Amino acid sequence: MLVLFTGVSGASAHAALTGTDPQDGSVLKSEPRRVTLTFSESVGLLDDSFRVLTPENRRVHTGAPSHAEGRSDTASVTLPRGLGTGTFTVAWRVVSADSHPVSGAFTFSIGKPSATTAPLPSAAASNPASTGLYDIARYAAYSGLALLIGAATFVLGCGHRGSVRRLLLTGWWTLLGSTLALLLLRGPYERGTGLGDALDPSILSDTLTSRPGIVLVARLALLAAAVLLPLRAPLRDRAPGPAVLVPGGLLALGLAVTWAAAEHASAGIQVPVAMVSSVLHLLAMAVWLGGLAALLSALHRPAEPVAPAVVTRFSRLALVSVAVLAATGVYQSWRGLGSWDALTSTSYGRLLLVKVAAVALLLAGAAFSRRWTARLATPRATVTVPAGRVPVTVPAGGPGETPQGTDGPGEERGPEPEDTEDRHDGRTEDPHDGRTGDGHDGGAAGTIDAGQRQGLRRSVLAEVTVGILVLMITTMLTGTQPGRAAEETAAATAAADHPASSTTTVPFDVGTPGGHGKVQVELSPGRVGENSVQAVIFGPDGGLATVPELRITFTLESQQVGPIDAEITDKGGYWTSDTLTLPLPGTWTMKTTVRTTDVDQVTVERKVRVS
Repeated sequence: MLVLFTGVSGASAHAALTGTDPQDGSVLKSEPRRVTLTFSESVGLLDDSFRVLTPENRRVHTGAPSHAEGRSDTASVTLPRGLGTGTFTVAWRVVSADSHPVSGAFTFSIGKPSATTAPLPSAAASNPASTGLYDIARYAAYSGLALLIGAATFVLGCGHRGSVRRLLLTGWWTLLGSTLALLLLRGPYERGTGLGDALDPSILSDTLTSRPGIVLVARLALLAAAVLLPLRAPLRDRAPGPAVLVPGGLLALGLAVTWAAAEHASAGIQVPVAMVSSVLHLLAMAVWLGGLAALLSALHRPAEPVAPAVVTRFSRLALVSVAVLAATGVYQSWRGLGSWDALTSTSYGRLLLVKVAAVALLLAGAAFSRRWTARLATPRATVTVPAGRVPVTVPAGGPGETPQGTDGPGEERGPEPEDTEDRHDGRTEDPHDGRTGDGHDGGAAGTIDAGQRQGLRRSVLAEVTVGILVLMITTMLTGTQPGRAAEETAAATAAADHPASSTTTVPFDVGTPGGHGKVQVELSPGRVGENSVQAVIFGPDGGLATVPELRITFTLESQQVGPIDAEITDKGGYWTSDTLTLPLPGTWTMKTTVRTTDVDQVTVERKVRVS
């Protein structure tokens, strides 16, 4: 059940490449006019999204990247004429809908594969410095958000009257600085370039007009608005009113939305539900972990006592936060994983298991802290007895405890008054918040003593330490391809390994001088039903050749079907047919008959698989 707490903005995100045109590794008889990629979700394009390299490793001057036919899940670029022959390399890089860059490379050949090709770039090409600093800034942003929202909630929601100004300022400045860093590093991170591009005006301009850049600017605006909140009064001695609670809640909500709009929740399936779930999950995390940090800070200030009621209120608020984390975590884990197998077969799933273990430790620490909170929840009331007697401190609701301060062995106690009124100054003590009726601390009965403070502080410190680990794993999860998308990528790779079309090379030799060569036959899609056949003939020198006649038939011997004539026709350099129908799946025998002269011909058999 601990998987309830583990979803953090998970989704079917990180666009998976599902197809290329030309296909990876294909051999074309003529030059393609453009290169088109198809993805599992919408992608953003960069100025340098495509790099097409010749067999000699020279860059081809292509057109500007665009979406094919206006489809946002495609990336396309036009190619110039006169490419020549040989094997060409296409390196690509796009930005998926969840704001993470995705890159890769593939090859295709024109005429025939060349002996030399450009080196295939790494699919994960990136600059270590840019990527590393960008990730650090993301860690800092999560931490700053938790401190800012958690500390504010500890004051406004739990009634703590001590000073958390330093914690609030730390959270605000951390979030501000990390957001500015993310804005500057966004361009190099997307392009996989060095830190020198961080201040490039053109790259910065592109960042500011992109969705991630707009979201970061919105976050900066919200942080600027937070400065105007009238928090000074609530931080002192007055209860917060609507003038603070309403705009403060809206600002916290807006800050959480800036994460959901730029991370995994913004892409994949059920985006509206995922956005709401992500916002609630992030707010609950900030209230819980940030509130723990505020409580720990308060416990380290002996001069500013923490009322037991404050700890009790935070404990209840933390319980609500855990419930929200549970509900949203179930949904987001399902959305991000896609299947149980993804827990162990993908990096996302394995990180999720690590987070499960960390959350288990965090919950164990929380349970220990609640034991201390339960002790503090039993208020103590000090009653005043007639003159000559010693005041008696009686645990309210604790008949099993031995009262302290009796008159001595065998002496009679003073009578208990009907209420807790102090007959000397007329003040009454509220046992529920540890404060006297005039708003001042009620002494030892209303504060946490040194022993309780030390025990609670150790427990909260352990929670905060594990909470930092959970935040780090969370940030890593938001930058990792979710299990659902990883499975989509694996399926697309498998499809590439078993392409819809099949290409068969058939060598032939009629036994006369110059009467040998090979026929390259492409069967597409290679499935039951209507298929197309294209054939190209190569002569003894490896160049294109022409013959008087070429005939191709298909026979399924196991089912006694065929031969079926493909009825290919000469189109001036290549032979083709779009009317071949194969009725059954199985391993077919393809017979290729090549006639080089009026009397010289040969028939060669090859097996082809039809699915």
